[in-house]
Amino acid sequence: MTEKQHRSRCDKDEKFVRHAGDKSTFPFICALRCARKGIMYAFATQKNLKVHICFAIAAILLGFLLSVSEAGWLAIVLCIAIVMSLEVLNTAIESVVDMVSPEWNALAMRAKDCAAGAVYIAAIGSLIVAAIVYIPRIIYIVGTFISG
Repeated sequence: MTEKQHRSRCDKDEKFVRHAGDKSTFPFICALRCARKGIMYAFATQKNLKVHICFAIAAILLGFLLSVSEAGWLAIVLCIAIVMSLEVLNTAIESVVDMVSPEWNALAMRAKDCAAGAVYIAAIGSLIVAAIVYIPRIIYIVGTFISG
C-alpha cells in the first residue's frame, strides 16, 4: 500500500476501528491522527479538561514567575501530563461504558465513578506537589522582599 493509500485510509474512513483479528498495517501517522482526534474530542466535550488546562497554564506561569528549579519543573510537567492523560482516559472509559450500557446500570456507574476518582486522586496529588514546589519559593521571595 502506498503512502497516499495509507493517508486516505486513515483520513477518509471515519468508521475504521482496528481489532484483534486485523492483521493489516496501520501507519504511525494514522495512529497519531487518531490520538489527536481523541484529545480534541475530549477537549470539545469535557468541561473538566478545560478546567485542568486552565490550572496547567496557571501552574506554568507561576513556575516562570517564581523561577522554580529543574526538579520543580519536572514535577509540574509530570503532574500536568498525568492529570490530562487521566482525564482523556476517563473520557474514553465513559464513552465505552455509555456504548455497552445505554440504560442506567449500577456497574456502569461504578466504572464511571472509579475513572473519575482516578482523575481526582491525580488532581489532589498535583495540588500537594504544587504546594511543595511553590510555597518555599513564595516564602523565600517574600522573606527577601521584607528583609531587603
